[in-house]
Amino acid sequence: MRARLGFRILLFSVLAPCWIGAVSAQQGKTVYEKSCALCHGAGVAGAPKFGNSADWAPRISRGAAALYTSALNGTPKGMPPRGGNAELKDADVKAAVDYMMAAAAASPKPAPAAAKPAPAAEKPAPVEKPAAAAAPAAAATSVAAAQPAAQVNAFNRLMRPASRQNPPPSEDGIHDPKNDGTLQLQAPRSAYEGLPRASAGNRVNWVAALEEKRITPRWDRADPKAAGLVLDFNIVREVKGSMPDVVYPHKQHTEWLDCSNCHPAIFIPQKGANQISMASILLGEKCGVCHGKVAFPVSECRLCHSKKKDLAGSASATGARP
Repeated sequence: MRARLGFRILLFSVLAPCWIGAVSAQQGKTVYEKSCALCHGAGVAGAPKFGNSADWAPRISRGAAALYTSALNGTPKGMPPRGGNAELKDADVKAAVDYMMAAAAASPKPAPAAAKPAPAAEKPAPVEKPAAAAAPAAAATSVAAAQPAAQVNAFNRLMRPASRQNPPPSEDGIHDPKNDGTLQLQAPRSAYEGLPRASAGNRVNWVAALEEKRITPRWDRADPKAAGLVLDFNIVREVKGSMPDVVYPHKQHTEWLDCSNCHPAIFIPQKGANQISMASILLGEKCGVCHGKVAFPVSECRLCHSKKKDLAGSASATGARP
């Protein structure tokens, strides 16, 4: 009996680390697929791509503890705490981080570029001057070939670090710096001077600017006295988990926009007809048509998730423990 018990203890001591490691890896994979793949799968908003050793190398070099802290607490560049799922336990988050680090470590490293051999001395071939008509087409082809593949919100200057906010038109990547008219445009920093400040987007609180009459949007190009239809009511969208519910204020939007700007092309004006998720928003759909481009970026979670849940009340009503 004692011999059998001793053998079982020995067998468990040998197999337990492997079993625990397999469980942790599966746990990390499950958490990643449910809460992390949305951003890390495609590298949204600068997130290191899953399995990309080049993206993960500088982060892994900081150590696992630093990555755990960033995943648990979030980062200023847009990573929400616990991947936006407040119900995840610390062990779940760490398992997901371990899973992503392991995938990055297992992925092949990019091979270093081989040194090119020095070319043999040859007599240079005579340079032929291209025909004038073919020059623009050749230039256009080379420029197109040099352009990177299109990315979601690639032109989004509102998500850049604060030190690069509101550059002059000639440096913003939108206007043509070689066009004389670009130099005549007023720089954003001087144009925004005196407006209420904010901590997101282009650092202007546009809602406060409207309320304080610092700006008066014009509704009609031809008629300066035309007035728009402002609707003062909110739509509340309940979200799962402990994250506050989303409040959509019609007043702040209709002070800028006409109903036809959003309905029915973006939002169908019917209850339950619109499937809205962070995935669609990050892909530039639904709210993402404007937010992250010409409105504050989606990294400012609390500006939309602004209605706190009455967790204690809902728990007592159902008889569940808080």
